[in-house]
Amino acid sequence: MAKSMTVGKRENEKKRLAKREEKLKRKENRKTNKSSIDDMIAYVDEYGMISSTPPEENVKKKEINLEEIMIATPKKEDEEPVILRGRVEFFNESRGFGFIKDLSGVEKYFFHVNNVVTEIKEGNVVTFDLERGIKGMNAVDICLEKK
Repeated sequence: MAKSMTVGKRENEKKRLAKREEKLKRKENRKTNKSSIDDMIAYVDEYGMISSTPPEENVKKKEINLEEIMIATPKKEDEEPVILRGRVEFFNESRGFGFIKDLSGVEKYFFHVNNVVTEIKEGNVVTFDLERGIKGMNAVDICLEKK
């Protein structure tokens, strides 16, 4: 004996069958309307524009001489070191170190007495170069500024 179905179950069964039929119709449509791979190909011209037509074969191409191509990094020109000006803010003669404040900015640079070329004192205006040290930039080649 067959089981009896309620109204809700019958409606659900009809919806399920309708979905299955619709799915089969879509599958058949895809099979009959096959799109070829040629429809999906896109071409890019020399200006970067995308088109569906292939580029022309008789386009005049520019000849490139391979010997003219240089593959190297350009050599740096000898740069003159930048000489900075500063004022000696602190100098401890007994311990042999001090700090110079850059006149063109707010930076302070450490220096050691071994990098001092002439005699200097606190408050003197000096010229110096910079060199990277362990804890930052250090002043080297320190000379009293000539007036």
